[in-house]
Amino acid sequence: MRDSVTVHMNASPTAVWSLVSDVTRIGEFSPETFEAEWLDGATGPAVGAKFRGHVRRNGRGPVYWTTCKVLECEPEKVFKFGVMMGNNALNVWGYRLAPSGSGTDVTEFFEMRPSAFTRLYWAIAGKARGRTNRNGMQATLERIKAVVEAS
Repeated sequence: MRDSVTVHMNASPTAVWSLVSDVTRIGEFSPETFEAEWLDGATGPAVGAKFRGHVRRNGRGPVYWTTCKVLECEPEKVFKFGVMMGNNALNVWGYRLAPSGSGTDVTEFFEMRPSAFTRLYWAIAGKARGRTNRNGMQATLERIKAVVEAS
């Protein structure tokens, strides 16, 4: 119930960080989340900040909003957030940045938190959803790479 994808980008951690931590730009990169906005007065990434994402599941539908909360935020190193249901993070997504040569290795990851709901979901749809998540992470990172390397 977890996976990750890593892509090397010929850009500094600072340049990559500015893209992965700006949730308002997610629509440029993600195959599923086509827009997001900060909530409750938040204007940027910080632990505890909330945002909502507008999702088109599997790139087709259904379409819905999710509320997310920043769980870890260390500039130029890690940006991690939970997709919330009440006070619980059902699913955690994030990015890890590591300097590598003249660029940055960027890892996007997800982890479904264990619960009766997620175990049942993963038993029914796990193989297909895992493949969708992996393909989506790869696509997201390749799109970020194209933007950051063109700068």
